[in-house]
Amino acid sequence: MLILHNPRCSKSREALQLLENSSCELEIRDYLKVPLSKEEIIDLLSQLGLKASDLVRNKEEIYKKLFQSKKPTNIQLINAMVKFPILIERPIVVKEGKAVIGRPVKLVIDLIAN
Repeated sequence: MLILHNPRCSKSREALQLLENSSCELEIRDYLKVPLSKEEIIDLLSQLGLKASDLVRNKEEIYKKLFQSKKPTNIQLINAMVKFPILIERPIVVKEGKAVIGRPVKLVIDLIAN
């Protein structure tokens, strides 16, 4: 399993603890230090079954500065998440080609169980 983790986020820390307690093989990626590529974000969106607008944190200051009153396209959002990874919702857990955003953490529990 892979967790895209932000150690400063309480939900991300909670999901990480849950995964560590489950004894599953785990890869931890601090996506702020090791950002995702454009291709990785596109693949992740496919695994999540979401559009870019569902993955972006639109309350972040950088989002507000970039897009103010504009309605960004999917590709603009993906490019923004590549350049500013803080815009990516967290935590994200990936298992065997399926992914969930761990909000609520119950979604991570469901992913582990399946």
